[in-house]
Amino acid sequence: MTLHIKKLATSPSRSGRHLQRYNQGFRQVVGCVPYRIKAEKSAEIDEISIEDLEVLLISSQKSSRMMFPKGGWELDEDIGLAASRETLEEAGVVGLLGDKLGEWIFKSRSQEKQHEASMFSLLVKEELEVWPEKDVRHRVWMTIDEARELCSHLWMKEALEAFVRQFANGQTIKEESLASCGFDELRLSIGEPSSDEEDCYLVR
Repeated sequence: MTLHIKKLATSPSRSGRHLQRYNQGFRQVVGCVPYRIKAEKSAEIDEISIEDLEVLLISSQKSSRMMFPKGGWELDEDIGLAASRETLEEAGVVGLLGDKLGEWIFKSRSQEKQHEASMFSLLVKEELEVWPEKDVRHRVWMTIDEARELCSHLWMKEALEAFVRQFANGQTIKEESLASCGFDELRLSIGEPSSDEEDCYLVR
């Protein structure tokens, strides 16, 4: 599994739309709210409060605006695998995927296309030094409150609030290993890093 992750980390991001999923005309995208427990906390996860967490935001490829990792869900992968892959490609982290946080509809101002987004929580277990979009993005760990202020997209802020509610209600990560998330089944196409759908607003 380590070799597969290393290969993914040094491969280009998937590009192109020939495998892209659509639902009633909406392009389907998936992403994660990556989080970790602050270094000074050593208690079990069920004893951790929301104040003890940090979340990871990344910059857009085209600007300094901050967001959570997300991208297209493709036909040859299930939804959890797609969310994990996009998070690795854009943010360079791998971890344990949690429950779905919800679904959102948003529209790209730059392309006038509507998208249906599904977001998950992801407990980060490893932060890679090399990943496909390292040269075009910056990643920043921050508190929940900082993320509420700095995240550029309304629908992603709503996903963050869904994560906060999920965590507060005692819903934690699924008991799954990285292997069961499907990293050893990923097959990345060779191509240029995909562009952001960065100018977005909530339409539902």
